[in-house]
Amino acid sequence: MIPVSVYKSLGLERIFHKVAEGRRLDLDDGFRLFQCPDLVALGALAHRVRLRWHGRTTFYVVNQHINYSNICVNGCLFCAFRRRKGEPGSFELSVADVVEKVRERLHEPITEIHIVGGCHPELRLETFESMLAAIRKIRPEVHLKAFTAVEIAHFARLEGLTTRDVLLRLQAAGLEMLPGGGAEVFSPRVRRLLCPNKLDGDGWLRIMREAHELGIKSNATMLFGHKETLEERLEHLDALRRLQDETGGFVCFIPLPFQPGNTEVENAREPTGVDALKTIAVSRLMLDNIPHIKAYWVMLGVKLAQVALHFGADDLDGTVVEEKIGHMAGAESEDFLSRETLENLIREAGFDPVERNCFFETLPASARSC
Repeated sequence: MIPVSVYKSLGLERIFHKVAEGRRLDLDDGFRLFQCPDLVALGALAHRVRLRWHGRTTFYVVNQHINYSNICVNGCLFCAFRRRKGEPGSFELSVADVVEKVRERLHEPITEIHIVGGCHPELRLETFESMLAAIRKIRPEVHLKAFTAVEIAHFARLEGLTTRDVLLRLQAAGLEMLPGGGAEVFSPRVRRLLCPNKLDGDGWLRIMREAHELGIKSNATMLFGHKETLEERLEHLDALRRLQDETGGFVCFIPLPFQPGNTEVENAREPTGVDALKTIAVSRLMLDNIPHIKAYWVMLGVKLAQVALHFGADDLDGTVVEEKIGHMAGAESEDFLSRETLENLIREAGFDPVERNCFFETLPASARSC
């Protein structure tokens, strides 16, 4: 453990004591932590909190990602995944196509299916109800995590429904959890620059509040390293923290480093490893009421994700398979990691691997061995 004298020399003694005593950090504290020149000292603070929450346990999940379409009306500049209908590289899966993807992996002990796509101009809500119901029929034991808040808002516009009504219909069809995508950075300034047609930050938070009120848990994300300031990152974290105080519905926070490849963001650069580790550490320190911080290996890369486990993260995500969104933006990580590989990566980093489901419920040994 790094002694308090080091933090005193860095001007962080007050923050050190707040962390040690479990007191909430404010935005100024967060900014000072981002400015800390001693990466190891910052990581040690976040690691202290991580150990307080989870000890040496690091979680992973055996999951399947399905992207039903990349056709999208929003046109976000940072998105290399989206295409217009008919544009080269665009794709659209039918319900039968999605079901076939699920059938192809029936032999695998998957506990979570993660479904997201673009805001398609024509696919109607009944298509997604049928999709969830069909998956539930052939894999009733699997948890269905699907559709970002942005997609929920899009479905509501197409159908002339409230977002709450959309959530209720999807919940009845089998939806159990919302992924955290679409949050990006809540700053109106950044959203005007990069995604002016997308659901705004207040709308994202409102839909998550509605989901939590209906008993639908969710994750939360932040896409960092594009045009946002450190202050805007911290305001984003604070907005999540305040909603969590209100609803308690966020399970995990995922800081996502911007992938500039094949995007339309001018003068874009990928965040450095130092920036990524600082952001993960500050997220763990600021989000004192969200239990889990994910080191998403798909966008961090496997090696940096291992290091992130010492900077506040306690989860590596999962096997994934066929991830498209990050890789279409230039992510150079593997397409798939086996359960054995994930466990070895966790052990090599000095932690104890534990398989979970999407709610971070630990799976019994009998389930892990099937």
